[in-house]
Amino acid sequence: MSAGHGGGRRKKHEEHEEHENHERWLVSAFDMMTLLFVLFVVLFAMSKVDEQKFAALAKGLAESFGGPITVSPGPTPEGSVLDGLPGAVDIASAIPSDPTVSEAEVDQAAATAAAERAQRVANEAQGAYDELAAARDQLAAALAEAGYPDAARFEIDERGLVVHIVADAVLFDAEEAVLRPEGRAILSAVAPTLTGLPNVMRVEGHANHLPVTRGGRWPSNWELSGWRASTVLRYLSSDGVPEDRMSAAGYSSTKPLVPISDPAAITVNRRVDVVVLSTASAEANALLPGIDSATTGTPPADAAPAGAATQDTTHEEGHS
Repeated sequence: MSAGHGGGRRKKHEEHEEHENHERWLVSAFDMMTLLFVLFVVLFAMSKVDEQKFAALAKGLAESFGGPITVSPGPTPEGSVLDGLPGAVDIASAIPSDPTVSEAEVDQAAATAAAERAQRVANEAQGAYDELAAARDQLAAALAEAGYPDAARFEIDERGLVVHIVADAVLFDAEEAVLRPEGRAILSAVAPTLTGLPNVMRVEGHANHLPVTRGGRWPSNWELSGWRASTVLRYLSSDGVPEDRMSAAGYSSTKPLVPISDPAAITVNRRVDVVVLSTASAEANALLPGIDSATTGTPPADAAPAGAATQDTTHEEGHS
């Protein structure tokens, strides 16, 4: 009897467990999600509109919640995410249009925002230009003090400050990548200023359009220009310029300063450039050439470096 009686109790207990609902918490969870969603919508609206518009929003939300709750497909990919939320509200119908805001006012606000952004970019570009111009003046003064005032030409373009150093009988002999004594003196003169700059620098080697001597040391102008760039980088590094702020590249004859039809092309296009890269944004950097042209009163590009026409090049005209 006791065993049977105990078995009956167990059976009744098992039936009670079968009817217990373990998912009732989902109802409260969905309600909480809906309330949080409405809260964030109200907070977002408060951050974007004035008190009058907030009152209109509150009225619209109250009217919306008084009727059926619907889901409205979003016009953007972000709206499709909201479609899957339980109890999502039709926000478009909840927020009434504001008849006090005209299309002209919207256009004026957009134009004002665009003008403010343009001014910020212009101010950033001017600040970057001033820093690069100060570095240019220091480098020019250092070269003049070392006795080589015409060894380099300076240009500020969309990359930053470009120091064009003439290679002809200054840095290297024809088809050579070993620094001449004058080249070592020039690099030693500019190294202290470059060391004090926070900018990243790129050393670029360039050759003229004439081919290298067949059967010589260099297979092409690519190897010659790249070796010259790395030679300059190594020398600057030995003079204190941090290696982790420099890189080297060779461009052969693909980036001439002047057309090959120019009488000075053989000497001008054979060069090594030290590029002090700007730290400004791309939008601000795009304005740098125009600022440089307006400040210096010279066109941005193609005049020969000072002193290049006076170089004695008769012994090198057939070489890179």
